[in-house]
Amino acid sequence: MSNIFNIRSALWIAFFAAIAVAWSVMFMMANMAGVDLTGRPVGMNMMPMVTFGALFPMWAIMMAAMMLPTLVPTLRSYEDLMVSANGSRAGWSGVLLGYFIVWVGFAALIATAQVTLIAVGAVDALGIASSVWIAAALLIVVGLFQFSRAKEICHGVCHAPMMYFVGRWKAGFRGGLRMGLGLGAFCVGCCWGFMALGFVGGVMSLLWMGLATLFMILEKLPAVGHVVTKPMGVVLILAGIALPVWANL
Repeated sequence: MSNIFNIRSALWIAFFAAIAVAWSVMFMMANMAGVDLTGRPVGMNMMPMVTFGALFPMWAIMMAAMMLPTLVPTLRSYEDLMVSANGSRAGWSGVLLGYFIVWVGFAALIATAQVTLIAVGAVDALGIASSVWIAAALLIVVGLFQFSRAKEICHGVCHAPMMYFVGRWKAGFRGGLRMGLGLGAFCVGCCWGFMALGFVGGVMSLLWMGLATLFMILEKLPAVGHVVTKPMGVVLILAGIALPVWANL
């Protein structure tokens, strides 16, 4: 029992340490990019990121910083099944790895999108939308998505991972990996919009990263997750409508 407890403790410590390291790296990258907490330039950019080779690692680290904290309820749900089902720490690790693999894949996708947006002049080198209308459109699109059937389905899985595990249970590391890949896909479907909103204020904005992470954690909490999704949609839509008006005052 003591050995099992020590393994559990070591895995959780490593998990939270990885999150802390990811946030520390993002803080250092923001400093090197010469931006403040809001992502706005305040100094010389010593680390221009306009190529896929530079943007992909940045987005991958950002995925670790923002999305791993949202996985805590899912990993705890897996632990609850380790007694009643044939779960294991290897399976737990597989779930974590599979989930992160999917988000690294999304990092490659959004890094490619950013390179394209830079090439056509839609965003600048800091990932900030070049037009208030682009920023407003992003806010409205993501806000409307909060009311969509796709959001409802994907959020349902993220909000109740226990049901996903029960319906698709696979034992061992490979089983955990398969379930983690599935959970990661649903999570991308649920949360992609909040990643895209980085282009509104700048993808290096630590303020945006923190607020988006907090909201995505709230969305996955059993007690409140189902009541915050649509209100956030309303807030984003209103912000998208108000942004051009505010910019012209």
